[in-house]
Amino acid sequence: MTGGLILITMTGPDRPGVLATMSKQIAATRGAQIRDIEMTVTQRQMVLTLLLDLSAESASHKPLVKDLLFSAKELGLHLDFTVVDAVQTPSSRGPLYVVTLLAAEISAAGLAAVAQVLVQNQANIERISRLTQGGLRCVELLVSAGDHLNLRQLKRELLQVGSGLQLDVAVQRESLYRRAKRLVVMDMDSTLIQIEVIDELARLAGAGAAVARITEQAMNGELDFRQSLQQRVAHLKGLSVAALEEVYRNIPFTPGARELVRILKRLGFRTAVISGGFGFFTQRLQQELGLDYAYANELEMIDGQLTGRTLGPVIDGEAKARLLEQIAASEGLSLDQVIAIGDGANDLPMLGRAGLGIAFNAKARVREQADTHISQPGLDSILFLLGLSERELAEIVS
Repeated sequence: MTGGLILITMTGPDRPGVLATMSKQIAATRGAQIRDIEMTVTQRQMVLTLLLDLSAESASHKPLVKDLLFSAKELGLHLDFTVVDAVQTPSSRGPLYVVTLLAAEISAAGLAAVAQVLVQNQANIERISRLTQGGLRCVELLVSAGDHLNLRQLKRELLQVGSGLQLDVAVQRESLYRRAKRLVVMDMDSTLIQIEVIDELARLAGAGAAVARITEQAMNGELDFRQSLQQRVAHLKGLSVAALEEVYRNIPFTPGARELVRILKRLGFRTAVISGGFGFFTQRLQQELGLDYAYANELEMIDGQLTGRTLGPVIDGEAKARLLEQIAASEGLSLDQVIAIGDGANDLPMLGRAGLGIAFNAKARVREQADTHISQPGLDSILFLLGLSERELAEIVS
């Protein structure tokens, strides 16, 4: 056997001492070097891959491979070896991406559809990891692709196949910034909480149907937000502060919202809520959840009643994006380190400005324009996009 690079692959039942045995034999061969290594265990079945460099003149090739074959057999493992031309580094493979799949249960059809889209875009799966325990609810694919890859087209195609299979698919460039996120900015209505506060206030004011129609038009981008806010708030004239307190007491949090904030805080993230709703509610949410920042529109009150007007600058879509940038700057963070989460058209500027913008159970227009769309019921499912596994999350909250 001539010298060079040899790829050794061992498969079989996992047991203690496999790596110790094999690496000891390699170490005993003068001139032999391990250039790459990877090991995975699935249901107690192991795959160990070693890239050996036997190009040194002192390396004894045939005896080493023979010894490794003998040891593998004693350990109950199957060993294959292949001569390769060169070490493949990430730069030689092209850019790397992380594709995250989320569903109540990821089906074989879902995996097949995603894999086919990747093939059509000349992207290659290099590693597959399961992030959930028990059922197959979240899978992370490490994918390599050449500079030719049209990332927007890939995301659009994955969104289309995922929609038909009740499967969420998120694509991120694998880089230091994916693992260095430090600020999470959330919308309030229908994101952090499950209701549109203004609709609840309008119901108490006897104008529920009229305001709900305006809200729907605004969230779908059919109506200017500032105009819609003015029209809706006018319907609240005469409503008492006690009515606002009643709405807050009965606010239903989005499943996983409390868990998301608690885990983020333990991991050292800064958190913010930026809402086109009202400060009366965001300030209370900030106190209850321990959020670092809270911004929203201010309702004018006189003698304990709403006047039907707002005070100060309006927090619309562009204002949300500017506030996100201001918070990031004050924390000394780049926008690549920011995650933004929202559901409405007025969240799109904010989602577009953040390093990772997530449309959460969003309206159709928002789903189409946002880079990442998540339709899972739990807001804490977003943590999987940071590469955190269910086991790691359990350790954080324990």
